[in-house]
Amino acid sequence: MELLIAVFVIGYLFIALEHNVKIDKAATAITLGAVSWVIISLSGILPQEKLGDSLAHHLSEISAILFFLIGAMTIVEIIDSYEGFRIITDKIKTRNKTTLLWLVSGVTFFLSAVLDNLTTTILMVSIARKLVQEDNERKTLVGMIVIAANAGGAFSPIGDVTTTMLWVGGQVSSLELIKHCFLPSIICLVVPLIILSFSMKGTLAEPTPNTTDESAVKSDVRILILGITGLILVPVLKTVFHLPPFMGMILSLGTIWIITEWMHRKKTDEEKTNLAVARILKTIDTPSVLFFLGILLAVAALSEAGILAGLAKSLDKTIGNNAIVAIIIGLASAVVDNVPLVAATMRMYSLVDFPIDHFMWQMIAFCAGTGGSVLIIGSAAGVAAMGIEKIPFGWYFKKIGTLALVGYFAGVAVLLLQHNIS
Repeated sequence: MELLIAVFVIGYLFIALEHNVKIDKAATAITLGAVSWVIISLSGILPQEKLGDSLAHHLSEISAILFFLIGAMTIVEIIDSYEGFRIITDKIKTRNKTTLLWLVSGVTFFLSAVLDNLTTTILMVSIARKLVQEDNERKTLVGMIVIAANAGGAFSPIGDVTTTMLWVGGQVSSLELIKHCFLPSIICLVVPLIILSFSMKGTLAEPTPNTTDESAVKSDVRILILGITGLILVPVLKTVFHLPPFMGMILSLGTIWIITEWMHRKKTDEEKTNLAVARILKTIDTPSVLFFLGILLAVAALSEAGILAGLAKSLDKTIGNNAIVAIIIGLASAVVDNVPLVAATMRMYSLVDFPIDHFMWQMIAFCAGTGGSVLIIGSAAGVAAMGIEKIPFGWYFKKIGTLALVGYFAGVAVLLLQHNIS
């Protein structure tokens, strides 16, 4: 077990120091996942005849998450290819700094709940770059976009990878997650917004006008409505038909694919090349999918070795309070990726002791989803914003990190208060 832990720590360091070691984190993750199971095989932790069955069991759970992500990412890419998101850009007219701050943050919050926080961040940062010319004001707005995207994703089963993992894994249900985490997530965003509003005053220069033709806008509206409706229907299909979420996502993707093919049935192959879903499928972020595959396989190996169960007992013994454990996990996600943290937590605590919609799972969903906002490297949304806007680590920590931390604890306080009242 010591060798397995050492390999996991070394692999994780390579992932965390991706930009320093110049090795893509996806390459490290899938290697880590495979090597971890080689160690399981050589160590004799599992009998050889049971090794394949155990791996197949874990792979079935992992595949459900991966197929869900692939479907969601493809639908978002379809909307983007048809320039459907431009409609949102055109609706933002205000030049007042404070109003724009609240408006962009609000749109980010709700959009990330419907789509996902990473995609929403990329979209809204692109919008911010068009709307705000001043460098410092734009960086501040982008910082709030990160907080808003993570907060919006924390209460939605499809808004963040970690909430999706908990939803697919049966730890939370969609309605109960929204019911308990919606208000804390709003508080997590509103508190930093209120504080920041006192310092952001004045108006911004007018951006370059965006001219489009009528036929293009009409097409954009159809695809935008079709794509977002498909994403929203996923939790509905799970509730009504009791199918796994990835089945609903695949159904939505297939339906959108057929409709778009029908829309362009009279065009030549050359004319519809850029709009074909078959081409769009090639543009999704495959390295991210492989990263999740590798890290989840590695965590599954730790689970099989009994390491996560031992960690759970150690936390219970030393801390003894599930809420504090969840808060610590949330803050830890600002330093390390929240995907393996949540994956480990799911392995540490069984559904027998902590059944679906137990308060601890709601705490984990909220804390892991929002705690990463404290540091810009603490979430996929933050890393994306850092890359697009070139935000320095120190600048974010000084200007935004404290606001995110205050919002985080304010949201936790509301979540605990709700639980004690109910």
